[in-house]
Amino acid sequence: MTLDELELQCRNCKKCALCEGRTNLVFGVGKKDADIMLIGEGPGENEDLQGEPFVGRSGKLLDKFLESIDLSRNKNVYIANMVKCRPPQNRDPKPEEQDMCIQWLREQFKIIKPKIIICVGRISAQRLISPDFRVTRQHGEFIEKGGVLMMGTFHPAAILRNPNNKELAFADWLKVRDKIEELGIEVES
Repeated sequence: MTLDELELQCRNCKKCALCEGRTNLVFGVGKKDADIMLIGEGPGENEDLQGEPFVGRSGKLLDKFLESIDLSRNKNVYIANMVKCRPPQNRDPKPEEQDMCIQWLREQFKIIKPKIIICVGRISAQRLISPDFRVTRQHGEFIEKGGVLMMGTFHPAAILRNPNNKELAFADWLKVRDKIEELGIEVES
């Protein structure tokens, strides 16, 4: 199965109530066989309107972090979310909503086969790395799970609310760059 075929199937998903309020499905964007995959929590208002993850102010900040280490959503990373439909009022996706949507993300993993997964924010880090993951304490730490390196970092929206964490987040992205070099991953620039 291809990512396009999977997305077509996902468009018809009605496993949870989030589908009732969506304007657009926010499946994912980027290089379809990327070595680096970013996973956020769920679409916000701008994402729902545009059908793409991480747009608006937080998306612009994420793009700046990516560009600073020669990565780009258009060339060499794939970006997705834990849930594909916007939670009301941009609230965190509930565990049961994540449970209903996780199979879509698993299938994306199987098709893309990333070597590095960056969990952008607490929600994805707690679901994918460890339920007790604390971004403020464990950001920038790589762990291996199932042959894939995973790291959690600050969500750009959280940095916009608390700019004091911008330097810490930037340091995390520098660690990503170093890990890419250490593993000899070729990134198209």
